[in-house]
Amino acid sequence: MTASAPLFDELYCLLDRDLDGCCRRDEPLSRHTSYRIGGPAALWVVADSIADLRRVHEVAARHGVEIVVLGRGTNILASDRGFEGICLVLGPSFRSASFKEDTATLTAGAGVLLARLVQETQRAGLAGLEFAAGIPGTLGGAVAGNAGSRDEWIGALIIEVTVFAQDSGLRRLRAGDIDFSYRSSSLRDQVTIVDGRLRLRPDDAQQIASRIEGALTRRKASQPLFSPSAGSVFKNPEGASAGKLIEAVGMKGAVRGDAQVSELHANFIINRGSARASDVAGLIAEVRDKVDSKYGIELKPEIRFLGTFDER
Repeated sequence: MTASAPLFDELYCLLDRDLDGCCRRDEPLSRHTSYRIGGPAALWVVADSIADLRRVHEVAARHGVEIVVLGRGTNILASDRGFEGICLVLGPSFRSASFKEDTATLTAGAGVLLARLVQETQRAGLAGLEFAAGIPGTLGGAVAGNAGSRDEWIGALIIEVTVFAQDSGLRRLRAGDIDFSYRSSSLRDQVTIVDGRLRLRPDDAQQIASRIEGALTRRKASQPLFSPSAGSVFKNPEGASAGKLIEAVGMKGAVRGDAQVSELHANFIINRGSARASDVAGLIAEVRDKVDSKYGIELKPEIRFLGTFDER
């Protein structure tokens, strides 16, 4: 039992009593990350209303406890030691989507799976999200991280986003209020995204389906989609490819424990079955050192680290 266990026992009792959603103690993060890696989250909270969001943030602020909005855990490396804080997930009330075909707009909750939106926009004859085919996770995570391909990204489609923060409550931000950058945005780690409205364009449903199939085919051919991973490990440096740099320093296929630099795409590190976070983190450090040593380029992680890791 850690020194903070009594605190989290108290917070569990408070939240479990008050929430429309649910709350669990010491929930294994390996059940909730695409890596299938991670020790226990001190508190796992599923919020199913705006009132839940207010209550969770209120309790966390009062007791100085960190909140991380996890979504589907698709770009997360969770520590083997777990996370001494609150992992917040949006419940069913944040997973609805609706279309206005006359204005070619989509409004969706932050908890909606991106894959579902790709499928539903295609059926509605609305184009714009084809690039997201094969990208895992939720709309909220995609907006926070400005997910996309080399040439297209979701920030370019945003009309407005509804967010919640402890100090300012519920707010609606226009696209111009948000700083979207390569694989990031000014929303990340600052607010809880509640929903978003996207501008699409009318098109033939069959043509959209063809582009989706093309995007999926390209991803399947070049990325290890069927092995547990957290997607691209590093951001591409300006004018270069992280995967090619990693391959050039001889790290493609490198193994540590049950973690491996993918032989299909060197910017992916996969879990071959029983990898630990320390195995993945060790490979990340080794890759960064070798690329920096040979090319003088410091690779910046695209995945996020949850919990405590050794300094390197």
